[in-house]
Amino acid sequence: MSEGIDYTFCELREKDVVNISDGKQLGRIVDIAIHCTGKVIGLVAAGEKKFFKNFSGGESIFIPWNNIVKIGDDVILAELKPVGRELAK
Repeated sequence: MSEGIDYTFCELREKDVVNISDGKQLGRIVDIAIHCTGKVIGLVAAGEKKFFKNFSGGESIFIPWNNIVKIGDDVILAELKPVGRELAK
């Protein structure tokens, strides 16, 4: 991960998240998990978009901060290993 680069939530939520383990798009960032000490512990991506789930909010995916490989100009690369049909969280 690049050191010394600061991002705002608004900048992060504009980026798509891709799992480098299987190449799947995980959606855009919808939330950030922060420890009470102020340390970012992870990001929450929207998950797969399905027509009927758009109305109910769908399935969000928690991405631990240590699984973020790279934050680029257009995309965030994460490494989440699949476990059966579910992603390891």
